[in-house]
Amino acid sequence: MKRIATLLVSALAGNACMAQWREPALNEDQIYDFGVGKIAMRIAAERGGRIISLKYDGTEVLSQLTFPNMYGSTFWTSPQSEWNWPPVREHDAMPYEVEKTDNSIVMTSQLSKKLPLRIRKTFTKDEKEECIIVTYTIINESEETRKVAPWEITRVPSEGVITFDAPLESITPAGLMPFVKKDNLAWYEIDHVEGENRKINADGKGWLTYVNNGLELTKRFPDLDASQPAPGEAEIQVYVHQGKMYVEIESQGAYTELKPGESFDWSVRWYLKPVEK
Repeated sequence: MKRIATLLVSALAGNACMAQWREPALNEDQIYDFGVGKIAMRIAAERGGRIISLKYDGTEVLSQLTFPNMYGSTFWTSPQSEWNWPPVREHDAMPYEVEKTDNSIVMTSQLSKKLPLRIRKTFTKDEKEECIIVTYTIINESEETRKVAPWEITRVPSEGVITFDAPLESITPAGLMPFVKKDNLAWYEIDHVEGENRKINADGKGWLTYVNNGLELTKRFPDLDASQPAPGEAEIQVYVHQGKMYVEIESQGAYTELKPGESFDWSVRWYLKPVEK
């Protein structure tokens, strides 16, 4: 279907609307609403600045699986070998400080002791293209030069179709997921293997699309060449959890050297629209 390829080269149509804020909630989650057009995003400052919901005209596209907390969209630093598991709590789960204006919201993490980097998430919008832009800033607050890459992890329901632009032979490990070629794109209809978690890496072209529940979620981010990801990582990753629980669609930026006090930005543009019939 060529509708996804068309989406990637044309602006989304529709009337834009002003961002809407929901003031800090009494449940201490400090949940903020931000949107453009019929797209509504919810961000929980107290839960690692996590994007907990993304809806189009009231229809949800992200995983809402609250156990084992594998829902919404979060941010880690790459490579994973720097922190292993679990994720760095100051980046992934602990409260972020919040600043907001009429057109943006900025959330800043606490400084990690395990990994002395601070994360800043800035949420803005492009009314013309009717998308939400999430800019991640990694700040090196250590006393030594560090190399690091940005990594966005978005959890979606364990059904639907994932597509991106990459040769099938470049997707590794080969044969782990049944990718097929359609319209010169790599397509994967989410399947399940009992008792097995699976993850693939791919060198894409700066975009990734997930289609499910009548909606298309497309993300655009800087395209990388094969030498730019962190060691053992990739521009695009897909993780399928066993037991039909959730799937992660992931993108990473360039592995970058930061001297003490330096920082760099990496932006992801989120588009959401109904599936064209």
